[in-house]
Amino acid sequence: MERITKVAAIQVVAQKDRADTLKRTTELIDIATKEGSKIVCLPQLFNLPWFAHTMDRENFNLAEDEQGTTLTSLREIAASKGIVLIAPLFEKAGDRYFNTAFVIGTDGSIIGRYRKVHVPQIPLWEERFYFSPGDTGFPVFQTPFARIGVQICWDAFFPEGFRVLALKGAEVVFVPTAAAFYHSRLKWERSLSASAHANGFFVFRVNRVGKEEKQDFYGRSFCVGPDGEFLVKPVGSSEGIVVATLDLNLINTIRNEWVFLRDRRPEVYRLIAGDDEEERT
Repeated sequence: MERITKVAAIQVVAQKDRADTLKRTTELIDIATKEGSKIVCLPQLFNLPWFAHTMDRENFNLAEDEQGTTLTSLREIAASKGIVLIAPLFEKAGDRYFNTAFVIGTDGSIIGRYRKVHVPQIPLWEERFYFSPGDTGFPVFQTPFARIGVQICWDAFFPEGFRVLALKGAEVVFVPTAAAFYHSRLKWERSLSASAHANGFFVFRVNRVGKEEKQDFYGRSFCVGPDGEFLVKPVGSSEGIVVATLDLNLINTIRNEWVFLRDRRPEVYRLIAGDDEEERT
């Protein structure tokens, strides 16, 4: 049975007024859907300038909960266009805060969320000051178009999350990012290509764009196939959309050629889970 779907990445410049950012994002989503995209992913914390370059308690006021205006608007957009939207936002959940990707269904309902597990604390990405480590694990979301997972930015360099998503049936993993060091772009490309090939699924990186107070986000979103090769090469450092056509049947074809999942030996990986003291010595 033929299983082909179109997916899109949105590269949008975050304005100081999040309403302006949402308006421009809506315009780009409209273009993507007119080109046939059924799943659309936005960049990491897309609706805000990158506030995590510094530690400032006032920035906690930027967070939104499920009833926030941004998520409410995106749910309406998803329902009106019959698409799945992946919306990475600064989430307030009670007295905790997360770097969260909400997955919105074709009827506007929230299918679920992924909260960023690997939270960095490095200059200009002072994320541990703002975000608790994710508590959702690595969920896979069933949509009408594909089974999808999400990894957010720094997660890209931790292969364990991708492997869990593969074992749980993910066919496409979206990776919203906020990368600004252009000289390191090849490291992102190699890491995500390796994860795609090792697990035999599609990986779509969705990066921020725009020159901000401390960073210049370089975009260059791309999609990698289950063979680890570029399906859509890194393109563009300005606002726009990146569309990829995915043949989901290719996943089984590649996995039958590169039988990594078949040849796993989880019984000898116990050190990764931290429960094999003998192997530590």
